[in-house]
Amino acid sequence: MDKHQLFRQFVGFTTAVHEVKHEMTKDVKTADITPVQYDILEYIAVSQPVTLSQISDCQHLSMPNASREIRKLQDKALCEKYTSAEDRRVQYIRLSPEGQALMDKAFQVIESRFLERIAGLSDGQLGEITRALDVLQSHVFSQKQ
Repeated sequence: MDKHQLFRQFVGFTTAVHEVKHEMTKDVKTADITPVQYDILEYIAVSQPVTLSQISDCQHLSMPNASREIRKLQDKALCEKYTSAEDRRVQYIRLSPEGQALMDKAFQVIESRFLERIAGLSDGQLGEITRALDVLQSHVFSQKQ
């Protein structure tokens, strides 16, 4: 197995994933939030609860910029902070009911676009995709400690 070639294939794959994600999420954002704020809300939606440092790291934002964007999202009532019961020094961020409703609506549009994209595939091909995603999730994208 040529691991260098495997890496190049992985880079091409991740680039394609970003391109498809962009295509599927464009026009989903409301006029009230910026693309950066949408990305933060999407990250919170799939990972909540999260910390500010997790948002900063995953979204490639400095801590001050991440904090400012979270404050703006709180002002728009789309997310909320709460203190950890186990460690009062830790604050978590989650979607508010309004933020959850916004992301549910966005995910409905994205799901519709995804279903259009896979509409012509056979059950066998869908099974292959499911297995491939499972393998990628368990062997490449899972966080190994």
